[in-house]
Amino acid sequence: MKATTPPNLPYKITFLTGTAIVIANMVGTGVFTSLGFQVIGIQSGFALLMLWLVGGLIAICGAVCYGELAAAMPRSGGEYHYLSQIYHPALGFLSGWVSATVGFAAPTALAALALGEYARRVWPGLQPTWLSVAVVLVLTFVHGSSTRAGSRLQVAITALKVAVLVLFIGAGMLMGEGQPLSFAPDAAGWQALVSPAFAVSLVYVSYAYSGWNAAVYLTGEIENPRRNLSRILLVGTAVVLLLYIGLNYVFLRSTPLVGLKGQVEVGFVAATSLFGAAGGRLMGGVIAALLVSTISSMIFAGPRIVQTMGEDIPALHFLALKSRAGIPVRALLLQMALTLAFILKPSFQGVLVYAGFVLNLFTFLTVLGLFILRWQQPNLPRPYRAWGYPVTPLIFLGLSGWTLAFILRDKPVESLYGLATLAVGALVYFLTMYLANRRPAPLAKGAP
Repeated sequence: MKATTPPNLPYKITFLTGTAIVIANMVGTGVFTSLGFQVIGIQSGFALLMLWLVGGLIAICGAVCYGELAAAMPRSGGEYHYLSQIYHPALGFLSGWVSATVGFAAPTALAALALGEYARRVWPGLQPTWLSVAVVLVLTFVHGSSTRAGSRLQVAITALKVAVLVLFIGAGMLMGEGQPLSFAPDAAGWQALVSPAFAVSLVYVSYAYSGWNAAVYLTGEIENPRRNLSRILLVGTAVVLLLYIGLNYVFLRSTPLVGLKGQVEVGFVAATSLFGAAGGRLMGGVIAALLVSTISSMIFAGPRIVQTMGEDIPALHFLALKSRAGIPVRALLLQMALTLAFILKPSFQGVLVYAGFVLNLFTFLTVLGLFILRWQQPNLPRPYRAWGYPVTPLIFLGLSGWTLAFILRDKPVESLYGLATLAVGALVYFLTMYLANRRPAPLAKGAP
């Protein structure tokens, strides 16, 4: 007789769903918006494509390292869980604080704002802000109702996204006249690779790749995480690397750099160059629809960090409560509120750099923790070990550290906002610890 899964057991995220979440988290706002900021400081086709290759190398090295940490410490929460165990609960709290306030809410808002701007190109009378708000509300409702329904939605819209982008890349390579921009390495291109503009542009690229670690926030809900999680991270990141190189080649080949400079809707501009005004509007509408996948994946993953924090910190326990379907609804609603705040008070480029700085800081500390954990607990069971260790984590740390140093130097305002966010988080942490320590201990049974 065939065994059946009891209906009250929580739905487990499969390899396919996990990979869809990673791809959807990554392919979104960054690749469709950031090239316009990169060409302001870099005019070499070779250097611009190298940006996306270097960013992909950083992401793959990070995914390899996170795969080992996730297999050794299989619990939802991502950096919050790893940093709490490796360093100190205070540092873990700060990473969770950043993930809750910046890591998911800000990128979700940026994706929703980009969706609104792309849609406005197609329907000029549309109010983009209210469309952004409506999309966030609808997707929050879907993911708050059922993990199974949310998973199926995620797989379907991510598969559609990848198919459309592959078709766009193919059409872009076959149609239109190529621009007089060389992609071959030359002296100017190599010089651009070591310039401050390249390092700052790498912030935008790193932001575009910043969903490569999305699945680690859902570790506790993934089917057989010790086996599947590293595969999810690597496959998802590799697929996105190929898509990003292809997309940016098409953007640069189809459109003069002056037409891209400072533009947020890069995909719309490139599609207009390739297919004409009508084709550009159509592609703008398609990109707006594809951004739904990105918003959905971040609404799916983000609340699990807040939920894990609530399980560990008594003062935040109310955020750990789940619905009957196993969904952290209160954490979901908190992330929704923060996302709406970012949407209603937007500064697109500033938020992008600010979010990129603080996210890079904590992924840097997490990968550094791989060395510390191997030294502190050499006998800890590791079902998966980071491929290429110690070279892969050192590549990640070197490139990420170089980027962080240039952000601090060239973007001091955004960096200070990031550090101020950490200071507020530290204040919240010590306040919650103080309140927890002041609570009277419960009386023993039978005590007068």
